[in-house]
Amino acid sequence: MKTYFRLLKFAKPIEKFAIPYFFTTFFAIVFNTLNLALLIPLLQTLFSNHKATVSLDALNAMPKPSIFDFSAFFDYYVNLMIALHGPWGALKFVCGTIVVSVLLANMFRYLSQRIMENMRAHTLLNIRRAVFGNVLDLHLGYFNNERKGDIMSKVSADVQIVQFSVTGTLQVIFKEPLQMIFYVFVLFSISTNLTIYSLLVIPISAFFISRIVKKLKQQAVDSQRTYGTMLSYLDEALSGIRIIKAFNASNYTKDRFNEQNVKYTGLVKAMARRQQLASPVSETLGVTMIACIVLYGGYLILNGQSTLSPAAFIGYIAMFSQVTRPAKAISDSFSSIHSGIAAGERVLELIDEKPLITDAPDAIKLTGFEQGITFENVSFAYGDNEVLSGVNLVIPKGKTVALVGPSGGGKSTMMDLIPRFIDPKDGKVMIDGHDLKGVTMESLRSLMGVVNQESILFNDTIYNNIAFAKPWATQQEVEAAARIANAHNFIMATDEGYQTNVGDRGTKLSGGQKQRISIARAVLSNPPIMLLDEATSALDTESEKLVQDALNNLMVNRTSLVIAHRLSTIQNADIIVVLENGRIVEQGKHQELIQQNGLYRKLIDMQTFQEG
Repeated sequence: MKTYFRLLKFAKPIEKFAIPYFFTTFFAIVFNTLNLALLIPLLQTLFSNHKATVSLDALNAMPKPSIFDFSAFFDYYVNLMIALHGPWGALKFVCGTIVVSVLLANMFRYLSQRIMENMRAHTLLNIRRAVFGNVLDLHLGYFNNERKGDIMSKVSADVQIVQFSVTGTLQVIFKEPLQMIFYVFVLFSISTNLTIYSLLVIPISAFFISRIVKKLKQQAVDSQRTYGTMLSYLDEALSGIRIIKAFNASNYTKDRFNEQNVKYTGLVKAMARRQQLASPVSETLGVTMIACIVLYGGYLILNGQSTLSPAAFIGYIAMFSQVTRPAKAISDSFSSIHSGIAAGERVLELIDEKPLITDAPDAIKLTGFEQGITFENVSFAYGDNEVLSGVNLVIPKGKTVALVGPSGGGKSTMMDLIPRFIDPKDGKVMIDGHDLKGVTMESLRSLMGVVNQESILFNDTIYNNIAFAKPWATQQEVEAAARIANAHNFIMATDEGYQTNVGDRGTKLSGGQKQRISIARAVLSNPPIMLLDEATSALDTESEKLVQDALNNLMVNRTSLVIAHRLSTIQNADIIVVLENGRIVEQGKHQELIQQNGLYRKLIDMQTFQEG
């Protein structure tokens, strides 16, 4: 129940929906119950044998029965109507009353369902907003440990299950029990003995239903987890379709997906069997109960031990047959509740996952970049694996600093510290003398442009991809950024120019074209700091030259931190920093480092040999 009440908070302000829902549902139940109760006067009118069983004088002399004694109440007023207006007049009145009651019952039922649907949509909106918002705020390390498909499953499928479970449960715990109370109240008012007898067999039905739905929650958890794995395999297959085909791995990929598919199908079938078994069991038990009531009540009437009239007895049976409907709805809802709670727990996992990096309460907002970036005795580790150790470095304003060194030396980690994708374990990273932990991330990142080794483009137009961080940019600004990135000419050569769709992840463009679009995106915001992470390593020679020229244009009059795969591209850097095993082992200009005959010279010689 703790999970359920947490999920219910997303329906706030719940009183906006709960209060009108309570009133509309209450009146819907009142008139729905009255519809069945009116069968008694209808049957009494039809079975009246064309005359009142009691004279008008006798009726006037009698005390009016209480409305809570339905049998006597209806008997009195049916006889009164027949005495005053005749059987035909009484029948018209009863039929008119039934029509009005049905109309009101359906009107209030419609209003209550409409209110509940609004609440469902409102709840879904808030849950999705909370889940997606928190996912985007999580640290990058979280996504390295989680399957993307599982996250997608939680945000889409699980949230959908949750919204129906939360609102559906509200209907079950309020509407159906209240409807049962009204039915039972009317049944007691018609015949106390019959009702007490009938209520003795209801716990038997509840016992069987509870046994059926006992394992549904665990099955729901397993099915949702398996579905998330299936989505992950699907995402990986679509992303790596070229590799799959190139290595003839289609059968392996199909088998891996199908294994989860078979497992998921088996769980769904097992859940369906239990869910579908609940309804026929409930219905069979309901009919059995009605048959028992007919036998018991018929025995009392045939032996003169009951004061019920035939019309009241038939009305009682009709009313009791409806008691099983809300009882059945409650039992059927158990499966939905179990699935919803299981899905809700998975959704709350995402919401409860706290970002490791957040703004400090007293964080200041940076308004510009005036001095430089400083690493002061910085260390960083992933678990027990130390990646950086005691790093000290100053990146002066307007200078280009290149990070080089063997793979795993800590270059990308150092770069990730600057926009606060991660925070140092020890030491400080400062900008203009401010510890980055004391400034707002939004103002910090607004000073930076990033170009990665992998060009991340969205399934949208070239124009919108360039203007991604500045959607209000004009056509002239976008074109100017594209020219700096050496992208304008090839863009104009496409079918629709800047309005050409790049496809999923930019598949309609070459690697060099995608990278130049990424550079144009970085140029457009005109940031004073550029972070370039091996931006040319995955390109052919021709594309590399075009992209490198674009990068050179990009770095003019900016503070740039560059990670380079090809060392020939960073020989003109103002400062070259050589990292090995998380430590700075050399630092200086190209010629200075060559003369030192250290690790940098060794890396240059190795790369020259490989290229030769």
